[in-house]
Amino acid sequence: MNIAFFGAEGKVGRALVPVLERAGHTVRGIEIGDAVDVAGLDACVDFTTPDAAAENTRAALEQGVSCVVGTTGWDPQPLDAVARERGVTLFVAPNFSIGAVLMMRFAAEAAAFFPRAEIIELHNEAKKDAPSGTAAATAKLIGNDPQVHSVRLPGLVAHQEVIFGGEGQLLTIRHDTTARESFADGVLLALAKLPELPPGLTVGLDALL
Repeated sequence: MNIAFFGAEGKVGRALVPVLERAGHTVRGIEIGDAVDVAGLDACVDFTTPDAAAENTRAALEQGVSCVVGTTGWDPQPLDAVARERGVTLFVAPNFSIGAVLMMRFAAEAAAFFPRAEIIELHNEAKKDAPSGTAAATAKLIGNDPQVHSVRLPGLVAHQEVIFGGEGQLLTIRHDTTARESFADGVLLALAKLPELPPGLTVGLDALL
């Protein structure tokens, strides 16, 4: 596929672009401030900032190009109508790590058996949104409005644990992302599945597994 990658020079972009190219995709990097001219491309991938992602995605959809977005901290719902009108797909996931998606699924299953849970999410200090998109999605899956603790420190990448408490026992489900290359499998899967997805917004890698 011929792909535009918004944020190719960022931390995630520098990790993912070489993997996408090794997988056979042709990638054109677009940075914040560059013109969004993507007409004729097969797809766009965005790992930027919340404000930039909203603008990039709208521009790409209006040019008839489907998007895969890993940026969190923004609401993609208003762009559902734009994607439907253009007959293209907007795929947004709070986390593209397969292990993180499984962590969320296991947490949702465990929630039925424990009265309370809390979430601790830890990310690099450069991450702007708190709680993270993954933590917010996990909290929604668990239900009962669990408390979320956000940690932002240098040296971290992306980590989350869900702690369930019951009388006389604790259950901890934890996932650690130690390198951003772990997002590559999820992004490649999303790109491969784009032609099968309906026009409009699809949320969550779990929908593709």
